[in-house]
Parts: sequence; structure tokens; C-alpha cells
Amino acid sequence: MGIFKKRVNDFPTPYTCTRAIREGGLETKLSMLLMGFGNIVHGQRIKGLLYLALEVIYVVFMVVNGIGFLGMLPSLGSVPQEEVWDEAKQVYMYTKGDQSILILLYGVATVFVTVLMFLAWRGALRSAYKAECLAKEGRHVNNFVEDLKSLLHENLHRLLMTPPVFFIFAFTVLPLIFMICMAFTNYSKIDNHLMLFDWVGLDNFAALFDSSSILGSTFWSVLGWTLVWAFFATFSNYIFGMIISLMINRKGTRAKGFWRFCFVLSCAVPMFVSLLIMRTMLQPEGAINVLLRNLGLIASDASLPFFTDPTWARVTVIIINVWVGVPYTLLQLTGVLQNIPEELYEAARVDGANAVQIFFKITLPYMLYVTTPYLITTFTGNVNNFNVIYLLSGGDPVTDLASTAGKTDLLVTWLYKLTIDKQYYNIGAVIGILTFVILAIGALITYRNSKSYKEEGGF
Repeated sequence: MGIFKKRVNDFPTPYTCTRAIREGGLETKLSMLLMGFGNIVHGQRIKGLLYLALEVIYVVFMVVNGIGFLGMLPSLGSVPQEEVWDEAKQVYMYTKGDQSILILLYGVATVFVTVLMFLAWRGALRSAYKAECLAKEGRHVNNFVEDLKSLLHENLHRLLMTPPVFFIFAFTVLPLIFMICMAFTNYSKIDNHLMLFDWVGLDNFAALFDSSSILGSTFWSVLGWTLVWAFFATFSNYIFGMIISLMINRKGTRAKGFWRFCFVLSCAVPMFVSLLIMRTMLQPEGAINVLLRNLGLIASDASLPFFTDPTWARVTVIIINVWVGVPYTLLQLTGVLQNIPEELYEAARVDGANAVQIFFKITLPYMLYVTTPYLITTFTGNVNNFNVIYLLSGGDPVTDLASTAGKTDLLVTWLYKLTIDKQYYNIGAVIGILTFVILAIGALITYRNSKSYKEEGGF
């Protein structure tokens, strides 16, 4: 029993904020108001002064700008820019009005800074409580130099992880929150809501889901084609890549390295170059149509509608995507095939299994088991495959002039057109959110129900 107590007492005391507030001394409790006060009392002067300086900077920022940014966030501004005639200069002058986009950006940034400050406050409180506990126990309290040295040893993870986490929050999380907020405003060219706009709640989502409107019908049409495209683009590449990898890796195939080199060589050419060349060749007066005319396969005044007919355009982009995507799948599956234990094949042959049975009982299950995460990421990538669609067809053809999307537009290319060409930023933000939600839910459900997740280590 004594040994058990000794081992339990050997574990370090958890220096949590809850315990600091409940059990800390006066200096620790004062650290809730004056960050770093407890550290200064217990000899960690530089560390305490840094915490205090951080608090002073935050308070000054909030007094000078922060409170104003947060105060304008609910209204997003109310003073419009006006045109005023200047009699002295005989020109029109523009008064400085509120810019809702900057108010929203500064407000979100202020919330972000406040969250970071709260995390720093928690760290300062825990540090003060730890210094107090060590001092009461008669143990050594690290000075500033020793704290810096600890960043190269026991606290190395903090040194290495803090910069990436900060930049992720600054350049990924903050823009994402800003975009999400934009989806609940009327920030668009409609009714000139580019300078001064308001919160509209879920109106943008309701407009997008309303299938009776032009915007809603376009959304459901583009969403349906996006899912169809992603399915065929993913599994056509996978199936053809599987067939080619099986043919190259079979024992009877000679010069395996040469055949792999032929496919890998196409990967060395930048994809956008290949797509632009194919787009040029498939134009009505491109090399393909000219060649077919010269061979007499089509009339001299006719052209195959590769990008002018909706069905032809959709089939064309899928086929060309197979051409540019199969080499990458081939490389993935070649590595998988070469890692299947030969003993499995030998045991199957001894049991009398034929080639078809071996493929469906050993090869295919093993490949799917290993490549299921790859298939999920490939499907996700194809949903957002901007390059292939935009560089090949540009989303064309457009059969409905009232619509803002063409027949080959994906959600991501339609989003680009809405924001860059039409300046419907609020609708673009809604589409971005819905795309993320659909992909996140689909990927999680698919992966959690796959054998790669349920039977980890099964092979």
C-alpha cells in the first residue's frame, strides 16, 4: 500500500486553471488580473514581464480599436459613401463612408485576437500556479534562460508546433470564419451591396435551396453533375489504372520498366499544358476535326461538337481526365500489387483457385483495403477539380442565358464565376460551405464504414 502511494505521489501535479483559481494563493489569483504577477513574485521576472506586456498591448489595442471593431460588427456600418460637389475645385468629391467588408474583417480578426489572448491568459495563470506550487514544495523554479533551454528538450514539441498552429489559424481558420460570416450577408453586386451590406441570416441558403428559382435550379443541376463527374472521374481512373498495372506486373510481361516509363513520362508534362493542348485540338477547327475531315470520316463542313454539345462536352472531359489521371493511379496500384505476399497466391493455387478467383478473393480485396483512403481523397479532389474543367471547357456550353453556370461547370468553377465574374460573394460563400459539408460528411461516413477503418491491420 505504501509503495502504491509513493508511485501515485511521483506523478506531477496537474497545474490546471481550475485548481489555480480554487487553490492558488493571492499572487496567483492576482495573476488573473495582472498577467505574470505570480511569476514575478516567485523570481520569474522576465517571463512575468512578458506576460504583462502582452496584456498591456491587448488592452491598448482593445481601447484604441478593438472595442470599436466589435461594436460595429452587429451593424456592419450604416454611413454610405456619398458624392458631393466641391464648388472650389469644381469637381465631385466622395465622402468616406463605412466599408462593411473591412468592418467584418476587422471584427472577425478582433475576435480571433481575443481568443488567442484568452489562451495566453490561461497559460499565464497555469504558469503562475506552477511557480507557486514549486516554491511551496521547496523545489527549483526555472528562470528565463532555463525555460528557453527547456524548449530544446522536454518542451521541444511546443517550440516546433507553435509556429505551424499559429499560421494555420491566421491563414486557414481566420479566412474560413470570414467566409462563413460572409455567407450570412447580402455582400454582392445585387442592389450595389459591395460597399455597404447587412446581415441577412439564412436568406442566401433559402435562395440556393429554392429549386423554383433560377439560382436554386442551377445549384441542383450543378451539384448533380458534380457528383456524377466525381464518380466517373474517380472510378474510371481507378479501373483503367488497375487494368494497366495488372497487365504490366504479370509475370509474362516483358520490359516492365519500359512500359512504366511510357506512362510516367506523361506525368512529367505539366497537366495544364496537356489540357490546353487538348482543348486546342478539340476545337471545331482544331487538329482532330481537321484530320477527320481529311480522312472523309465526317463531312467537309461539319465538326464534332466536343465542347458545344452538353452530352459531348461532359463525355469529353471525363475521357480526357482518364488520359491525364491513369498514370498517377498506375503508380499507386503498382506499389500495392508489389506488396501483396506471394504466399497468398501460392496457397490459392494449391487449393485449385483459377485466375479469376484469385483476383476477386485476394488481389482486389487487398487493393481496395489499402487504397480506400486514396479513393476517398481522389473523389474529394475531383469534386474540387478546378483545373480539368476550367482549362478544357471553361464550364461550357451555356444553354440557358439566364443561368450563371454551363453544363460542365462544377461547384468549384461555378463558385469562381459567381465571385470573380458576377461578384456574388455571398452566394459563393454559401456554395463553399455546402461543398465542405457534403465532402466532410461523405468522406467520414465512407471511411468509417470501410474495411480500412474497421479492420485495421487485417492484412
